[in-house]
Amino acid sequence: MAKVLTAQNFEAEVLRSEKPVLVDFWATWCGPCMRQAPIVDELSQEGFAVGKVDVDQEPGLAQQFGVMSIPTLIIFKNGKEAERLVGLTPKDRLKSLLEE
Repeated sequence: MAKVLTAQNFEAEVLRSEKPVLVDFWATWCGPCMRQAPIVDELSQEGFAVGKVDVDQEPGLAQQFGVMSIPTLIIFKNGKEAERLVGLTPKDRLKSLLEE
């Protein structure tokens, strides 16, 4: 299961992570987000570092990273944004970006 990310744990879980982290910015009312969720969870179960930010619960994080539409998936490497994907994204694309 993907880790729930908040303003309190974001730095420790994402920015200080030694391995790439996929962060899914989503909301409960977003249809494409609901279709993205099982893909994100599968990656988490396969051992990739994955976290989810509910933009309604954490609007400050969404604003901090300039999230304008959801789902927005950001891959962080060495504490910095390495890749940003907006909209429903296939598992193989995400997996290849995390493995780079």
